[in-house]
Amino acid sequence: MRIAINTRFLLSRKMEGFGWYTYETTRRLVEQHPEHTFILFFDRAYDERFIFGPNVIPVVLHPQARHPLLFVLWFELAVYRALKKYKADVFFSPDGFLSLRSKVPQIPVIHDLNFEYYPQDIPRSARIYLRYFFPKFAKKAAKIVTVSHYSKSDISRTYQIDPSRIAVGWNGASEQFVPLDGAKKAEVRNEFSLGNEYFLFVGALHPRKNVGRLLQAFERYQQSGGEHHLVIVGENLWKNKPAFAADLSPETRSRIHFTGHLPLETLTKVTASAICLVFVPYFEGFGIPLVEAMRCGVPVISGNLTSLPEVAGDAALYVNPFDVQEIADAMQKISGNKALQEKLSAAGLQRAELFNWDHTAETIWNAIMETAGQDQP
Repeated sequence: MRIAINTRFLLSRKMEGFGWYTYETTRRLVEQHPEHTFILFFDRAYDERFIFGPNVIPVVLHPQARHPLLFVLWFELAVYRALKKYKADVFFSPDGFLSLRSKVPQIPVIHDLNFEYYPQDIPRSARIYLRYFFPKFAKKAAKIVTVSHYSKSDISRTYQIDPSRIAVGWNGASEQFVPLDGAKKAEVRNEFSLGNEYFLFVGALHPRKNVGRLLQAFERYQQSGGEHHLVIVGENLWKNKPAFAADLSPETRSRIHFTGHLPLETLTKVTASAICLVFVPYFEGFGIPLVEAMRCGVPVISGNLTSLPEVAGDAALYVNPFDVQEIADAMQKISGNKALQEKLSAAGLQRAELFNWDHTAETIWNAIMETAGQDQP
């Protein structure tokens, strides 16, 4: 079987959410199924480390697909032609985008439908593209893979898709996320928070990640006598001024540390050295930072909406993401309660065992085999 995969988010210098999902799942598919040929579609020069086996054919398609108009050109012209040229039996797309012109059976991963609920949070061109094309992608798909039962229900309801056509495969997290000892934590804190214990946020600086309210909550926490700092890991998704800019006091600003994007080997240490992850988006399809923190034994404060309770289970202190005072109160509660920290840490380490990229890849492979009309070996 010849399986084509959209790998345009495999970027050697900066791997983000779609990139890591593509990397973890594609590597496993290639390595676990050497009897099949995998055709990887890149939109720029690729790093050899993404050629996961001798059964891979790497193909660079132009133009680089990083704007809605270029999305159309890439998927409806370049991908369409490549699927025919390389005689693909199935096309798998980890970011959810498909080629509507192609008759090749296609499987998108639709992570969430945040743009349907909060269209104002994204630029106009992206908003128009996503809201026009994703209903068509969902109907075009031979099978849809998604990352949570919440998203499955949402996709089915919003786009009138039979639930039997949607498979759920929870995300995993890198095995490099592990607990650190006290000495190593101290080294990390010296580098990132002036030696102070800190709360942590990880994610793109996008409005739905709710960083604005998190900053406001942190100021209230700090004004009520809280001593911890706050480390924010992530970059602005849309390359414009952050929509969450808040009018914070100089003292509060001195305790907030923006790191920008961090490579994986650094992110694992920064995560494991936090006193608590505060992750309070108001819309999320899964929330990988929750699993990363749980793998490190780091307590979690989580928003209580969309998919987050499904992921964190009993291993989080939940808050209403729209209630700034409730977030601040949770930060105060967890920072002064060692017993609660230990309870959430233990629960997180146990729950993290549920999330595994091998299981994700297995879900995808089952969808591929079903789509191709082949029985499992």
